[in-house]
Amino acid sequence: MSKESGGQPPWRGQWPVIGAVAVGGALGASARYGASLIWPTPGGTFPWTTLGVNAVGCALMGVLMVLITEVWSPHRLVRPFLGTGILGGFTTFSTYVVDIQRLVDARRAALGMAYLGATVLAALTAVWAAMAATRALLERRRRSA
Repeated sequence: MSKESGGQPPWRGQWPVIGAVAVGGALGASARYGASLIWPTPGGTFPWTTLGVNAVGCALMGVLMVLITEVWSPHRLVRPFLGTGILGGFTTFSTYVVDIQRLVDARRAALGMAYLGATVLAALTAVWAAMAATRALLERRRRSA
């Protein structure tokens, strides 16, 4: 086992990051669970709530990435807390897979495949559009300042 200077294992200094991810993940997963309680998906129907949560989470990730990579240098725990933690816990590609399996099991394979494609398209579109919009707003703000 290699050790950093001071004789400590390399992972030893990662406890704050692990804590930030864990707390953020609990908050994000709780928000996702809340969304599923507010907008439940009846069995065999299109999982709009999961698709919406994933699209919103990807859009927020796009905004976050522009802000922390192009605008300001945040504290080292901001990205793990907000990105990996909150947004990673909020978005739910594991539930996405379970939703597809449930649709297939309910003999709604075509709907499951439509959901599979729609989610990927919505997630990629959301992150791209949010990044583009954030950059455009920042540019407009710079020009008016």
